[in-house]
Amino acid sequence: MRFQTLFSALALTAVMSSAGAQPPPTANVRALTGLAPFSLLDNTQAGQAALAANYQVTSDIQTGAAKQDLLLPFAAQQDQALKDAYITFTNATELADGLGTKLGGAYHAKAKCTGTDDGGKATVCTNIGPAVAKLILYTATLTASDSNAGKYFFADAMSKIGKAKATKAPADEIAILTAIGGKTDMYGKAYTYRPPGITPDKYGDPRPFQTEKTLVLFKDADYFGLLKSNADYLYGAKAVQPLEQSPAWPSGHTTYGYTESLLLAILVPQRYPQMITRAAEYGNDRIVLGAHYAMDVIAGRALAEYDVAQTLAGKHGYVGQTEAKVKINNYATALAAAKTEMTTALTAGCGESITACAAADSSRFASPAADEAFYEETQTYGLPVVYPANAGKVEDVAAKAPEAGYLLTAAFPKLTLAQADAILTSTEGPGGGFLDDGSAFGIYSRLDLYRAALQAEAAP
Repeated sequence: MRFQTLFSALALTAVMSSAGAQPPPTANVRALTGLAPFSLLDNTQAGQAALAANYQVTSDIQTGAAKQDLLLPFAAQQDQALKDAYITFTNATELADGLGTKLGGAYHAKAKCTGTDDGGKATVCTNIGPAVAKLILYTATLTASDSNAGKYFFADAMSKIGKAKATKAPADEIAILTAIGGKTDMYGKAYTYRPPGITPDKYGDPRPFQTEKTLVLFKDADYFGLLKSNADYLYGAKAVQPLEQSPAWPSGHTTYGYTESLLLAILVPQRYPQMITRAAEYGNDRIVLGAHYAMDVIAGRALAEYDVAQTLAGKHGYVGQTEAKVKINNYATALAAAKTEMTTALTAGCGESITACAAADSSRFASPAADEAFYEETQTYGLPVVYPANAGKVEDVAAKAPEAGYLLTAAFPKLTLAQADAILTSTEGPGGGFLDDGSAFGIYSRLDLYRAALQAEAAP
């Protein structure tokens, strides 16, 4: 269990200091510090312009006015967004269609989630095997902790763990905002609640369906094949996943989507670019649904990539923890066991080599050009620059965030960490965005893992 779930890191620091030891900061504090530039957006004209653009871009995507380079026709993408409202947290099976027709089919044959009620509040899930299940559950629980902490902290300086009542954030977290002059509830300050009948968010940072002038409602089959409207996942007492009292930023679904898609990409590197595309689609579907803004999705992506990289690097606070009753002391060993288990299961299920089955794909991810066009559109969502000093600057990944390279070396062991960091530097996306304040965390908001994976695959 992470320290933050027990008591404040400040208290821990005081205890350890008395014994002459200085522990590193807890994992939640690291993530919150990285996300903190969001709290400054209301302080500058550039930040306010980014918030205004975020509002408009989100509306245009949700209504279809954006004319995105989607992987499906817009109506079909709305249906997919309803399916993606559900999280298959323990086995990543909702995301495994990114593995392609044959590999995805082999994965789905073993890893299933079957709803036992109306809406999937109770499910029975199976997995590829115990090693894969352990890796997925541990990693996804870890990143979800940071995402959930971010929601309540940046909305109202609160701390909320699981179903427990929200309480005031500990002093070491409050100090993050105090040190930079950050504010809470950016969306509440920038946007207006839209009556009639819209319930204000209890904590702050309201969601698009609470603020946007136009919300397109649609109905189709959900993940379990049940007829549902996006309204069923957004608001009202009968909502399957009521979001009226859940802050918007960052997107927890997107954090999950990128976390587990990254794991599948690392375990099946022959499908790395397609799994990154699947993660981007999953996050974008939260905007299509009306549940999130573009900024929420960008933040969820950066957070997942940051946390997974720290975990792959074996950083303190990311390994040796107990997450959802699962403990991993050596992540590299756990990853190797999951890789062996995955390869064995998919080879048996597909009937050919992983490489051959990966190439046999007639899914919506079969066109590399379409995948790349869609992914690149989600890299910044066209939001304006907030930090102009970084806009035209190449930021050296090896110098600022060298552990980021593990996101590639874990999948492509032929690369050294230095080579992987060089690829990430050469492929990084546009700089100066709302999280790219020059910090190490800001690097993760620029990583373009789709283009990086292509270069890693082609490397000798």
